[in-house]
Amino acid sequence: MANEGLWSQFIELDGREIARRGACQWEEDSGCFGVRFLNKQYTVDPSEQKIFLEDGSGASFGDELCILAYLINSKDIPLANKLTPGQKLVGGQFFFRGHHSLPTEKLTKAFGGDPKRLLNAAETLNASVCDFGDSSLRVQVLPRVPLTVVIWGGDEEFESRSSILFDETAASQMPLDALLMAVELAVKSLIRAAN
Repeated sequence: MANEGLWSQFIELDGREIARRGACQWEEDSGCFGVRFLNKQYTVDPSEQKIFLEDGSGASFGDELCILAYLINSKDIPLANKLTPGQKLVGGQFFFRGHHSLPTEKLTKAFGGDPKRLLNAAETLNASVCDFGDSSLRVQVLPRVPLTVVIWGGDEEFESRSSILFDETAASQMPLDALLMAVELAVKSLIRAAN
């Protein structure tokens, strides 16, 4: 099993408490949880140690890692409603470097030449349009983890660029490695949905 360590932590936790902290659904009879990840509904079955979509297909390794890490670590705290770059999250200054860098280059490559294309992904991901840069979206990655993506198109003076911003509470909801995986999956979904 790919995420065996996470499963062993998860099954030791109280279901009602997980649902409260994670703002997700819990069916006491079956012990299963319902959680939205990147606008897809997943069922988490602790007895079978499986996570699957509504159509019955299994979650990918990355989806499973993000969902489990979130359900284990999430906290019942309100959003700060203050956007911050990953480097300013607790521990982010040292984590989001080198091969752990946020995938802003992928966003710039995909949307820098035509920032408004980003808005094509809004409906698919149930994202909210924001007023930052030349184009921006707020994506609800997990129930307590919003992500804001901002694109600035290039011109004669400036190169195109992008930013990925978090609510200040993001590092309280899941470990930074799982948060990075969630961002990678969100960026991949945004690019796919916009095409």
